Amino acid sequence: MNKKVIQSCCAEGFKESEAYGAYKIFFGTLVSDSRIKIINFLRAGKKNVTQIAKEVGMDQTHVSHDLARLRGCGFVSSEVVGKFRYYKLNEKTILPMMNLIDEHMAGNCVHILRKIKGEEK
Repeated sequence: MNKKVIQSCCAEGFKESEAYGAYKIFFGTLVSDSRIKIINFLRAGKKNVTQIAKEVGMDQTHVSHDLARLRGCGFVSSEVVGKFRYYKLNEKTILPMMNLIDEHMAGNCVHILRKIKGEEK
């Protein structure tokens, strides 16, 4: 690992030997289609499990499991309002990161998808 990454890892309180494991957990969280759908839906604001399940077309149990993973990794937080628990994206890190990812994909990845689908000539 390069020296800058090592310094960054140590500054954040974890060892170099933990960095790759942490990267795998972080990026592994993003690999799931259902979790990406949930993240993108939550970009519009806080929602409860019923709203999320309806939007992404999954059962509430699956959504709850995905939300537990997202919450465990700090992608989302939750708050109880009345009898409902609402989830929202981490506005400090995840929302800006998703916006940056969108910008990156628009310039570097969408053309690959279009080529695969036969839309680009």
